[in-house]
Amino acid sequence: MAALLGGEVQVVFPTPPSSIEFIRTGKLRGLATTGATRAEALPDMPTVAEFVPGYEVNAWYGIGGPRGTPAEVVDRIGGEINAGLADPRMKTRFAELGGVPMPMPPAELVKLIADEIDKWAKVIRKGNIKP
Repeated sequence: MAALLGGEVQVVFPTPPSSIEFIRTGKLRGLATTGATRAEALPDMPTVAEFVPGYEVNAWYGIGGPRGTPAEVVDRIGGEINAGLADPRMKTRFAELGGVPMPMPPAELVKLIADEIDKWAKVIRKGNIKP
């Protein structure tokens, strides 16, 4: 963000929490969001998918633990995290930052990670991207 605000770069794809205040105050001009639907915090900003059908890139965060963690521990921690994310105060704070809480059971997070790996592996193969 510093390089963008300082004029060193012209375009970035930041996450909403790092950019939303700069957009709201007019220090940055947002062109589009990358999710499948318009962001609740920026309802007048189009999505890239409105111009490039099928385009969807989302930033998300998850919490993991060591392999072999007992299922009851995973479920308890996951339940506590999801309860926190469901708290109205947490939802309000996420919205202020341009984020959307996505509570999900641990197994669903595992599937999300697998789906993301598959999605980006296809992009890498199709683009013939090499390390």
